Amino acid sequence: MSTNYGQVLFDDNIADDYGKELLKSGIIEARAGNKDSARRYFDRATYMSSDHDVMAEAWFQLSQVTDDPVEKRKALENCLSNDLQHARARRALAILDGKIKPDEIVDPDALPAAPDHLSQTDAQRFMCPKCGGRMTFAPDGQSLVCEYCSRNQSLHTQAPTKQEDFIVAMATSRGHDKPLNEQVFQCQGCGAQFILPPDQLSAVCVYCGSPHVINLEKSKDLIAPDGIVPFAFDQKHAVQLLIKWVEGNQIKPEKQVEQPRGLYLPLWTFDLGGAIDYTGEVVDESDIGFGRRQPKLIEVHDNYPLLIHDVPIPASRKCSAQFVRLIPTFDLKTVQSYDPRYLSDWPAELYDIPMADASLDARSQTLSLVKRDLPSKAGLIKLISTSSANMTIDSFRLNFLPVWMTEIWLENRSHLVLISGQNDTVQSDMNIKSDKPNIKEWLGDLLKE
Repeated sequence: MSTNYGQVLFDDNIADDYGKELLKSGIIEARAGNKDSARRYFDRATYMSSDHDVMAEAWFQLSQVTDDPVEKRKALENCLSNDLQHARARRALAILDGKIKPDEIVDPDALPAAPDHLSQTDAQRFMCPKCGGRMTFAPDGQSLVCEYCSRNQSLHTQAPTKQEDFIVAMATSRGHDKPLNEQVFQCQGCGAQFILPPDQLSAVCVYCGSPHVINLEKSKDLIAPDGIVPFAFDQKHAVQLLIKWVEGNQIKPEKQVEQPRGLYLPLWTFDLGGAIDYTGEVVDESDIGFGRRQPKLIEVHDNYPLLIHDVPIPASRKCSAQFVRLIPTFDLKTVQSYDPRYLSDWPAELYDIPMADASLDARSQTLSLVKRDLPSKAGLIKLISTSSANMTIDSFRLNFLPVWMTEIWLENRSHLVLISGQNDTVQSDMNIKSDKPNIKEWLGDLLKE
């Protein structure tokens, strides 16, 4: 019996091992500065291996030893065709496209310290072009209205089409920074300069009364908002909801309750993909016999594919407990593209939880929910272990949600009360039973969709 040596040579396992050796040799040559030799090794590795990970890395390394922009782009695109989540290739392609600059890339082991001085920032001023009066956002969710001449300026709302690239943001300081330092801006109406607290995005000039909104689009360090859910009703309606809620729960405040204050709170949302690798036990159906009391179990290794949109993570630590209970009641499908005019005369809190930290929470919450549901979905008798190594975060978005806030004194202390500015829901830190879904139940529904 003759042996087909050609077939043996190109057996998948042998070819893969040979491809890895070629890749290693190419990396050694590249580090030694021998680009021509390295290119030959990487080029051979791309067609000698059938392992997508090896081919992806070979194409990426090939992009690093060529100076021709066209060849570099081709190599990076071929890398991503084998591994769509190859972080270094996506970052390099973003640099090539001008989305990020090489000097903006951060070393994850040496993240820059937060500045301890005031930073100059830019702000937009919203005044009536007809009479010069203040333009404020109307709670109809559609327009700006002048306080004096009632001039109406329509806002053309649309759902946000942009999703932020997770890999690109993580490569720069934007993904890791939070606004720790105060911001200084100059009023365009009277020229006065103001120090804006680090957690505030909008303000009203105390001298001329004109509203200003900080322009984060011009900041290379912080992430600008992508979406917003506009207020659906005014303060008068919020007061009515508060009175109804207090009476319905038979609450007797010990001090006078201030009228609810409207503000926007920040929320991160993440789109997750990839898969959860798992090991579990299932019944060996081939070994089921009559009279057998205990079925035989066999161990299986498989993965559970993920495709989840808009996993919500609060972007601020303030009033987070009440806000977390309020989040599931918002309809995030109604999010509009962010426009600074929405914040005219409305305070908005800037995020103090960096996107990188929030993404870890999104991964952790998703993994815990998948582990809870895996036995029933995969027909497992027992779940032995799971791994989130192949779970990916594809994109993210920073949103603003409308909230009415006040405090109620009860039992000798102040209790925070939040009212959704979209759907009338009330939440507080009082021990009151709520029939609204909690965030874990809501995330579980996302997994089922």
